[in-house]
Amino acid sequence: MSEKSNTFIFFGKSGSGKGTQAELLIEKLKEKGNEVIYIETGKRFREFIEKEGNHSSKLTKEALNHGELMPVFLPIWLWTSAFVEEFTGTESLVLDGLARRMTEAPVLDSALRFYDRLPCHIVHIDVSREWAFDRLKSRGRADDTDEYINSRLDWFEKDVEPVIEYFEERKGFSLHTINGEQSIEDVHVELIKKLNL
Repeated sequence: MSEKSNTFIFFGKSGSGKGTQAELLIEKLKEKGNEVIYIETGKRFREFIEKEGNHSSKLTKEALNHGELMPVFLPIWLWTSAFVEEFTGTESLVLDGLARRMTEAPVLDSALRFYDRLPCHIVHIDVSREWAFDRLKSRGRADDTDEYINSRLDWFEKDVEPVIEYFEERKGFSLHTINGEQSIEDVHVELIKKLNL
């Protein structure tokens, strides 16, 4: 691993703006001369559905359309294949949507250790449940019903928060909790300051 390359894993409730903050961080890293690989599982799932047209992608599309969770092997396959096919060992890694269940966390942990990517920064864009609910509701999307939004927030509390705690307790991982209930610019400033970039 080169001295200037780093690894960042983003977590945050739906509506927290973590994707926006990941993209702003990537811009900052590139300004500093870093090559960056951005692995965003949701986007890769969408590309998989659109491009493949095979039995697995069709089943994946059906599951997503019904709001079902993917079987654990699929998200792991998406991001591990990105590591194997794209990563040369020198780039900074910005990871969003990886290891959102406890069954996935040890797999990501082992991959980062295999690639010598420690220390690793865990970035938690922290917003209250109420703030996230209001933000999602304000988008005005037809599928953002109260029931659907609450189910996503329930899932974060039940499945994702234990993963954040898992990494916080693991040697080689540093947790940075960022107040997401600020302007996009202020969240970015706090993030860069806490990451010492």
